[in-house]
Amino acid sequence: MNKDKLIIAGPCAVENKLQLYNTFKSLNNHIDFFRAGIWKGRTSPKSYPGYGLKALPWLQDIQKKFQIPAAIEVGTASHVELALKYDIKTMWIGARTTVNPFSTQEIAESVRNCDVEIWIKNPIISDIKLWIGAIERFSRCGVKKIKTIYRGFYSEKNIKYRNDSRWDLVEIINKKYSEIPIIFDPSHLSGNTNYIENLVKNTRQDLINGFMFEVHNNPKEALSDNKQQLTPEEFKYLINKFF
Repeated sequence: MNKDKLIIAGPCAVENKLQLYNTFKSLNNHIDFFRAGIWKGRTSPKSYPGYGLKALPWLQDIQKKFQIPAAIEVGTASHVELALKYDIKTMWIGARTTVNPFSTQEIAESVRNCDVEIWIKNPIISDIKLWIGAIERFSRCGVKKIKTIYRGFYSEKNIKYRNDSRWDLVEIINKKYSEIPIIFDPSHLSGNTNYIENLVKNTRQDLINGFMFEVHNNPKEALSDNKQQLTPEEFKYLINKFF
């Protein structure tokens, strides 16, 4: 496997300061970006919504002390404003946001001509035009550093993984935007850590430029997506084996 792939990892959601720092320390020196969800767009209002604003100073501190850029999901223009206030300049647009042109345009306008990096996840449904539209909205607002994230597509069929694997759509994005890196997120596509190693092993290396993994210092106690989050030991095993 190509050892030049970008490696992004971190917890699905920030739950408290100790969990965040312990997870980061276990990943330091193995990652290019530290991902951490602080605002979670959950299907149910009863689900854990993330730690929110209070987690931003912690991520700012990690960036400053360890010189590792932090990346967070943003779903509104106010999220962007707060992230920039705390020097977080790498943000991703979630699969549920990508399907909404109004939300995507609003966020794109909020970073117009800013020195930020935006990662755009594929839409939750397999409509390639929505993915393309989101990319173009940010490009037209002057964002120079764009990456896409492939995390699979929702399916009502009884399938092996949490999400449907549609590499044919990824191939379209790759051909249309050859200059934009594609990051593969096997955690979300699989929905289960039992499948992640095989997905990494058999991924379309010709299409992707990096991987994003969800890693938690104690996945069994995680407040969101505990089945798809690797332990630090499992993550390091994958890194040592394939990278």
